[in-house]
Amino acid sequence: MTRDTRIEQAELHYESAVFGGDGSGLAAAEQGLDGVEADLALARGRLLHARFLADRVEDPRALELFERAAALYRELGDTRGEGEALFWAGTFHQVVRDDAPAALPVLERALALATGADDLLTQSYALRHLGIAAHAGGRLAEARERLEESTRLRWELGFLPGVAANLVGLGYLAAQQDRREDAAAVLAEATELATTAEAHGILRQITEARKDLDLP
Repeated sequence: MTRDTRIEQAELHYESAVFGGDGSGLAAAEQGLDGVEADLALARGRLLHARFLADRVEDPRALELFERAAALYRELGDTRGEGEALFWAGTFHQVVRDDAPAALPVLERALALATGADDLLTQSYALRHLGIAAHAGGRLAEARERLEESTRLRWELGFLPGVAANLVGLGYLAAQQDRREDAAAVLAEATELATTAEAHGILRQITEARKDLDLP
């Protein structure tokens, strides 16, 4: 059922209760609106996160929105939605506040829920960010494993910009592990994919990575 349909259903159940004397559908209508509220909170939170990436100014409302969405999805028994909302809450802790201790358990829970719900996209995101955390913590083998699994899922989904983004991280890892030829090859593949997908933000990251790693 779409968001618009759930709102229309709520209006119909209201009229049925008030004018027809039948309130049997009110509980279901309320649940439908809880789903709409959860979807809206998640969407608003993601927009605020995108704004943070552009201006690097924290807006704490983003975390409040992600946590509200997760709570609503949990009450509805929507594990897929809860996993996605928790991923974004964990990302807020990790990316916005640079707080790995707060981020890691939330990201791990998000991965578990997404895996149980067979949500490959959220799995790929959670694995990517857990890989980033491992990289930052100096656990390079774990970071590579997480990023490679995320990349495999993204290939399966045909999510080419996401594959290219992961390859940038794998390029850095390869260079740190003294696999410079692998790093160059990975970044070349990332460039090809990002160009195909017109992912200009990723192309800028690749240029920066080549400069950081002193690669052609």
